[in-house]
Amino acid sequence: MTEQEYLAQRQAVLAEAELDTRAVRAGQVRTFEGEHAEPIFMTSSYVFSTASEAAARFSGAQPGNVYSRYTNPTVRTFEDRIAALEGAEMGVATASGMAAILSTCVALLESGDHIICSRSVFGTTTVLLNKYLAKLGISTTFVSPIDAQEWRDAISPNTKMLMLETPSNPLSEVADIRVLADIAHQHDCLLVVDNCFCTPALQLPLALGADIVVHSATKYLDGQGRSVGGAVVGRREQMNEVLAFIRTAGPSMSPFNAWVFLKGLETLRLRMMAHSSNALALATWLQDQPGVVKVYYSGLPDHPQHALAALQQKAFGGVLSFEVGSDQDAAWRFIDATRLVSITANLGDTKTTIVHPATTTHGRLTVEQRRETGIADNLIRVSVGLEDIEDLRKDMQRGLDAL
Repeated sequence: MTEQEYLAQRQAVLAEAELDTRAVRAGQVRTFEGEHAEPIFMTSSYVFSTASEAAARFSGAQPGNVYSRYTNPTVRTFEDRIAALEGAEMGVATASGMAAILSTCVALLESGDHIICSRSVFGTTTVLLNKYLAKLGISTTFVSPIDAQEWRDAISPNTKMLMLETPSNPLSEVADIRVLADIAHQHDCLLVVDNCFCTPALQLPLALGADIVVHSATKYLDGQGRSVGGAVVGRREQMNEVLAFIRTAGPSMSPFNAWVFLKGLETLRLRMMAHSSNALALATWLQDQPGVVKVYYSGLPDHPQHALAALQQKAFGGVLSFEVGSDQDAAWRFIDATRLVSITANLGDTKTTIVHPATTTHGRLTVEQRRETGIADNLIRVSVGLEDIEDLRKDMQRGLDAL
């Protein structure tokens, strides 16, 4: 059997494999060294055997490595693996989650185009759309993630893209991906879903009708708060356009970060189920505590989109939010009284993190924008990690006692 025949058979086996197997095996192509773990190719450039080969590589007439800004074997392994997990034809790695969103929009839109976006997205996404894409002549209308009629009413002749996060950050609102995909496709638009909170371990937006999925790999794909990166996956034709933007503009993922994310993907489903279990236990406990005004977590039976979340997700994720007291002072006193959890705006870590969204992750929004998205001054967001749940409850109790 030739090496090519072996690789073809291996790819066929992986194509039919379950998610856990693809998370460990997909995308790897061993070198002549026969390494078991994925190697890190820390090189900026590549050597060509002849001038004509170099020309063919640069023109795209011959496949192969050209320059690590847009072709690197370690990065390519990560791209192929996240695409395999999401069920996509192709993936493109980026320097950050925000670079993934920017690259998608700039590569696939042009001046005069219109985006419809959920108003319940990461605060920096709102700033990117409202301020920087607006400078390029790309306008955005923000709507409720859960009111399909608002999406329909916002459609205009120049609408080209619908964009959302589900579950939303930080209120865990769950959008119906199938319904929004139907709306998008009825008007020849692309549906872009940020799958950061669920990852492909819990939710597959492409299978539900979405066209493109974006990720902040910094979060759960890494899982231990080590590296910054992003990813875009979808159909090959569109991903080639995104890759062309990366080649030109340069928001590239480093080979080392790609290797870190590969290691993270190997344990993705195990971690996501454990995060979800801890988050549900903590949300249920918080809901019964004096001093907690309201808990936002789609795993709770009284959450407005609980049934939808149970239908389109395998579990409910690791992020929850809750309100305490009546003002910012109460939220800050709660946060400052904790001793185990980490006060940081990152999420998706094995370590539990706690943050005040109104003055951090969504602090660049206006007061009116925060009001529209339901981000109150007394709101606290917790990304539930993998510590023992009893220790997490004790630390939350310290916060409650400070009230």
